[in-house]
Amino acid sequence: MLTCSVHPLPYRANPADYFAAIRNAPGAVLLDSGRPSAERGRYDLLSAWPLEQLAVLPDENGAHFVQRLRDNLSRLGEAQLPAGYELPFAGGLIGYLSYDFGRHLENLPSQALDDLQLPDARFGLYDWALISDHHGQTSQLVFHPSLVDNERQRLVALFTQPQVDALAPFKLNAPMAADLSADDYRQAFDRIQDYIQAGDCYQVNFAQRFRAECQGDPWLAYCALRQACPTPFSGFQSLPDGGAVLSLSPERFVRVSQRQVETRPIKGTRPRGVTPAEDAANAAELLASPKDRAENLMIVDLLRNDLGRTCRIGSVRVPELFSLESYPNVHHLVSSVTGELAADRDALDLIAGSFPGGSITGAPKIRAMQIIDELEPTRRGLYCGSLLYLDVRGEMDSSIAIRSLLVKDGQVCCWGGGGIVADSDWQAEYQESMTKVRILLDTLQNL
Repeated sequence: MLTCSVHPLPYRANPADYFAAIRNAPGAVLLDSGRPSAERGRYDLLSAWPLEQLAVLPDENGAHFVQRLRDNLSRLGEAQLPAGYELPFAGGLIGYLSYDFGRHLENLPSQALDDLQLPDARFGLYDWALISDHHGQTSQLVFHPSLVDNERQRLVALFTQPQVDALAPFKLNAPMAADLSADDYRQAFDRIQDYIQAGDCYQVNFAQRFRAECQGDPWLAYCALRQACPTPFSGFQSLPDGGAVLSLSPERFVRVSQRQVETRPIKGTRPRGVTPAEDAANAAELLASPKDRAENLMIVDLLRNDLGRTCRIGSVRVPELFSLESYPNVHHLVSSVTGELAADRDALDLIAGSFPGGSITGAPKIRAMQIIDELEPTRRGLYCGSLLYLDVRGEMDSSIAIRSLLVKDGQVCCWGGGGIVADSDWQAEYQESMTKVRILLDTLQNL
């Protein structure tokens, strides 16, 4: 098998230092572990100038699009890293799946308005990446064997003496406003309770959207947001129209490494306290909450079922249940479900069999998605979709795009939501949907 070449660069804890050099390049993308502030992430990965840009067509079957992705990976060709390198990417696909990519996989109604007109999936095929490893404190360019020598030299020169373009400051033209009134939210909540009482579902993840007109470069908004809310599954993906996907997600969707699979669902949230005592009390209350534990367990069961579609029979396990993870704005209850891919399945089969993530739909999944489409007035687009990479070795990692924003057509959109169950209180849920995004809205407001 052919081997990638690796060129060392000076280590940078903040990927913004290197990304600035490719900010205006076509297909510029950053998958960001939130360092130096976030503790859990290990790698940052950035690239640009993809060989291909692949978007799902409006009426394209999900399996057909997944096969197109697979064919493009094959075209790039298998490669391995040199001995001694432990890096996540050797060339391959980087991009997003929107929540609405689920419509290409399952037969779902189409009531919610598609007013943002974002393609339901968009990937680039990349033959190089700049990867920083925060454990090893190294930064390096990784070149797929197919990349020609003069292009390698160009990239080495580009990142050795980065030229930084002047960028237009980002600002909101008006405060972020919710699409739903409190009364609209309460009516939707009551309808969900009716469905739960009728036995249609156990839980529905209901979200509301906030938006405002904006101007300037979304990369500068992202830099401010990552400083205010560092999270291990962040990312920035430029869009062809000058817009961008901005994600400050704390949640992994599914990871595949050497055919071992892990998903880490988040279900259960409390705000951080003002004082250390209040903060500790909020965390303790979350850990002890029967409602939050029941919700988390419901999603763990759903994900065990989803992983079971593509994992070897008997390999699915739950090694971690109800762990506490704390972020600048909230405490979360997190679990882990693991498995091993079946011999005749790959990472794309896994995504197709488990997308969108159960932690942001509800249970049972398809019925919850039908109810979401009925009660949320507009399509979610990017929100609750996934940012992911998949390399030529079959290594994959993906987020669930919560705490995420879309800048497109002169406006910025952001969503906040939560799981509603039989004993939920509408005012508490309404407040939680705003608590989750408050730090993002306030940061943009103060730019």
